[in-house]
Amino acid sequence: MATEPSFVDYILETARFGGRLTYRKMFGEYALYLDEKVVAFACDNSLFIKPSEAVSRLAPDLPKGPPYPGAKDYPIADELLDDPDALRRLIEETAALMPLPKPKKKPAKAVAAAS
Repeated sequence: MATEPSFVDYILETARFGGRLTYRKMFGEYALYLDEKVVAFACDNSLFIKPSEAVSRLAPDLPKGPPYPGAKDYPIADELLDDPDALRRLIEETAALMPLPKPKKKPAKAVAAAS
């Protein structure tokens, strides 16, 4: 089951990051970015937080499961949607531990074949 856009909107509203928290649709599901760093996924209308020391410290009892078939288990933060302050802190501290995205390489210019 694909995640409904209204669920992603609910996450964004609950976390209260304004324009800092964004998303991109991927294969019917969504990746969530804080300041351009992937911090979570919305899959099957559940919120999966990237595993990190922040989760171990702030929310060690979150249930875990794979966000999509074949994926490793991720903490499922659905219960934190009822606690906006805890969700916000977890997302922010997760982002602090994630690397910056690698710059995309510019495609090489094609060389015209000589006739």
